[in-house]
Amino acid sequence: MKRVVFVTSHYLNSDRKAGFHWLAESFWRAGWQVLFFTESISWLSLLRRRDPRCQHPIVHEANRLCPVRERMDSYVWLTPFHPINLRVGALNRLSAPVLKLYPRFSLGEAEPEIAQADLIVFDSDHGLFLFDRFKELNPRARYVYRVSDDIRMMQHHPSVPVQEERILAQFDLISAASSVFSRRFAHLSNVFFHNHGLEKDLFDRPHAAPYQTPRPNVVYVGKHYFDADFLARAVRLFPHWSFHVFGAVGPLPATPNVAHHGERPFAELVPYLQHADIGLQNLAYTPGAEWFTDSLKMFQYTYCRLPIVAPSYLKHDRPHVFYYEPGDDASISTAMLAAQGYDRKQISTASVLSWDDLAAKLAA
Repeated sequence: MKRVVFVTSHYLNSDRKAGFHWLAESFWRAGWQVLFFTESISWLSLLRRRDPRCQHPIVHEANRLCPVRERMDSYVWLTPFHPINLRVGALNRLSAPVLKLYPRFSLGEAEPEIAQADLIVFDSDHGLFLFDRFKELNPRARYVYRVSDDIRMMQHHPSVPVQEERILAQFDLISAASSVFSRRFAHLSNVFFHNHGLEKDLFDRPHAAPYQTPRPNVVYVGKHYFDADFLARAVRLFPHWSFHVFGAVGPLPATPNVAHHGERPFAELVPYLQHADIGLQNLAYTPGAEWFTDSLKMFQYTYCRLPIVAPSYLKHDRPHVFYYEPGDDASISTAMLAAQGYDRKQISTASVLSWDDLAAKLAA
């Protein structure tokens, strides 16, 4: 039986499912022994009490192998501290030598599992500091870096991108979720662009239309970098259209044509995506935000054959995406009307991977 270890800040039994959760399920379905190793959590996380993972029994599960089901184990690597951006350059420089201790903390019951693994997949976070330690324990495994996020955007301690740069060439495969990353490191022969996967079974099942509002129904799903100014302009320009927002995005326009659904389990979102008319990717610009050209949301919308409206800084060659200039009513109106009039039958889903497809690429 083959064994895979996922090294990520995500917690296996979280209600919020990220790509690493779906990949773990894909490998499990393929018959692999799966260890989901949760890092970037420490007593500092518990003291600050702002970490949503602390809602789960992480102290009870800490530093021991917890079987979830046959061939699926969770390990929460709770350490005395973990790298934190102290927001002051001098403090970050002073803390850098201390952070060298981080990967030396005991791996406990996870250590023999790591030593036996055939494949070790690292997420784009503090777990990268464990790369050398894992290599010492298991030099024969295949090492994959699944770049889910741009570390430069994540406001980590500045030593994290330095560590990333140092070890990139040592991975057997770098699987980048954004073409921006694959272009940035095009000089490395081990870098490939693999877009996010989808749990296609969820999307392929028929669901009743959940909307009871006038069409077109325009949907936004997300949390970070939401451009509230765009929505305020769009709902004013199109008062007879219905706008549906999913996620913790802050205050929204108090108008009858805006419905805020809050955060929902992913399975509950699928019918809204299937039966929407337009998908929004209205993100406010922040340095590095070009990364979202290939976000999971873009592929979810595409698989549902939704025309997409997005800001011009996310420009790509996808013919079903229509772009606007932030803060410009005329371009917002043009993009929205073009999306409404686009023939959805022309939208190709051929480039959309399932998580099983992506898992096969990582394992190859």
